[in-house]
Amino acid sequence: MSEREEIRGCVVLTNLHYAVDDHTWAMINDDGTVTVGMTDVAQNLAGAVLHAKIKKVGAVRAKGKPVATVESSKWVGPVKTPVSGEIIERNEAVAAEAQILNRSPYKKGWLVKLQPSNLQAEIAELKTGDAAVAAYRVKIEKDGLKACEHLDGFED
Repeated sequence: MSEREEIRGCVVLTNLHYAVDDHTWAMINDDGTVTVGMTDVAQNLAGAVLHAKIKKVGAVRAKGKPVATVESSKWVGPVKTPVSGEIIERNEAVAAEAQILNRSPYKKGWLVKLQPSNLQAEIAELKTGDAAVAAYRVKIEKDGLKACEHLDGFED
């Protein structure tokens, strides 16, 4: 299994855990915290991101509740967390320059770090590895998504 797969140009990193329907990802960090962000598919659907309003440190969010609101020229909407927990860090760089979400959705464009409250049960509901790639293939086909477009300087 490759660490990086492309479906119609959309990047899926196989080491992350995905809430495919919400287009969000979670990465379990070595210290047990979880980093959350929006996927390459999400940034492509949104178009050029203009603003990102990220919830404050200390906010407790249930799975499926927003950790941020993102605004682009075509869309304003929530970024829902794939796991429950308390926000222990927010990405101030994205809050200051939201287009980082378009250029680096998996590295520099993370949104929050959480102290998870129900990680084992909730992570089991997410897709990872080959299952994530297969789920995104189905979702992209079913929703008729066009190929992902990337800005100059795009990195995963």
